[in-house]
Amino acid sequence: MTRQQPPKIPGGVAPARSVGRPKDPGKRAAILDAAKDLFVAKGYAATSMAAVAEAAGVSKLTLYSHFGDKLGLFREAVRAVAEGYLPHEIFVARGRLGLRRHLERVARAVVALVTGPESIAANRMFAADARLASEIGPIFFEAGPARVRRECAAMLAEIARRGELSIPDPDRAAQHLIVLLKGEFVDRAIWGCDCGENDPDVERHINGVLDLFLAAYARR
Repeated sequence: MTRQQPPKIPGGVAPARSVGRPKDPGKRAAILDAAKDLFVAKGYAATSMAAVAEAAGVSKLTLYSHFGDKLGLFREAVRAVAEGYLPHEIFVARGRLGLRRHLERVARAVVALVTGPESIAANRMFAADARLASEIGPIFFEAGPARVRRECAAMLAEIARRGELSIPDPDRAAQHLIVLLKGEFVDRAIWGCDCGENDPDVERHINGVLDLFLAAYARR
């Protein structure tokens, strides 16, 4: 049986075949782990694709085949960090948890993310280089903070649908909740103060934020 050739396009160049060797998920995970470590330790500008490939134990060809370029790798590394702290399941899998307990679990994960070494390194990196912030800041925001806000808004919309809270604008409510949870902890972490998810003030802070949030969006 004769193999059918891919159709030609103007100029005589055949389009790339869509079927190829599947990407190795183990290599992808190793690359992302290496990239996260290097971006935190060295920053975006000083992290080379060659260094990431070496740290991950893969070839540069493998690295580029998975992520395309350095910006694509950075985007996926940011997304992986956000999903590591706040996976989709944490927003939707309540089980038998009541509303307050469910929000407490999400709140702890948000605080852990925004005070984690990856987020603090990014804040410091962008503060130190305004040009870099304008170039890759939107990529960082969309892959990290914006994704978390959308997940939080969807969670709050479902809570409102159940009639547990009165939330006319879930997206704005998500912004309120996340900004309140950041509090002063992000500033303290950026300036090297001892804080984070194990800080004894965190639980008091989370409880205070949820008291305020639940009162503001209580059913009328």
